[in-house]
Amino acid sequence: MATHSPQRTNRRRARLTRREWQNMLYFALHGLGFVASTLLITWGLFFLFFLAIGGFSFDGFVHQLNNFTTRYVAAEPARAGAFLNMFAIAHMILSTAVVALRANRILPPRAEEGAPRHG
Repeated sequence: MATHSPQRTNRRRARLTRREWQNMLYFALHGLGFVASTLLITWGLFFLFFLAIGGFSFDGFVHQLNNFTTRYVAAEPARAGAFLNMFAIAHMILSTAVVALRANRILPPRAEEGAPRHG
């Protein structure tokens, strides 16, 4: 009967195998992709908002952005800070809504049992 020394077992537990590293990196990349795409979707919703209040024309969109930036630059610091808080709250609400709608995409899909592995 073979016995393993405790030192060898502890050393194995201290290091991760190549497969474990691959799994961790896969989940990390999938998570970062989810966060990045959610951020881009949220920014796209802000873009769509300015496009809508501009009458869905490029001229109206640019006019609304010019009006917005002129007022923001001319605002006193207290009013600019209040605007940043309002923007942050709107961004959190939109992000929460997008994440709720995309909740089934947070985790990568599981491979079906018996399906051939590719890679």
